[in-house]
Amino acid sequence: MANRPSIEEYFPFHEQYIGLVGEGDVTALLAEQLASTTELLSDIPEAQADYRYAEGKWTLKEVIGHISDNERVMAYRLLRAARGDRTPLAGYDQDEFMSGASFKSWSLAQIIEDYISVRKSTLALLRGLTDEAWLRIGVSNGGDVSVRAIAYIIAGHELHHLKIIHEKYLAK
Repeated sequence: MANRPSIEEYFPFHEQYIGLVGEGDVTALLAEQLASTTELLSDIPEAQADYRYAEGKWTLKEVIGHISDNERVMAYRLLRAARGDRTPLAGYDQDEFMSGASFKSWSLAQIIEDYISVRKSTLALLRGLTDEAWLRIGVSNGGDVSVRAIAYIIAGHELHHLKIIHEKYLAK
């Protein structure tokens, strides 16, 4: 399903992510991100992975871990909506998630492996959707959101954080 979601299919807050995603097949974009993000991360030295650009900011490993955690949450929401389940799903607090995570004890290689596993799982889920499922609406964080909007949110969320990684963690 290559069509962009309409503004009625997601919270205005999510436009910051969806707006970053170009035209075309979002599943193909997610596959391209898998390759390009893995390549980018694989070139980062382990010593740089614990860098944080300011007090109170996440380390690079935590940012990457957050991308994967968020994708897991969003993929679960997507699955429920795609299957026609309109049971309301709660939102989540990214800072609470991070406080309960142990990414600092992981190697960068482990974090990359986790990212790859999560993205491959998301891609497998998306590739199995019917045209009808892409248009279904679920309920999460107090409002309606379509399956295709969630896929765009996943892609845009990664693009958002990659921009930060380039500007704050990799810029010399």
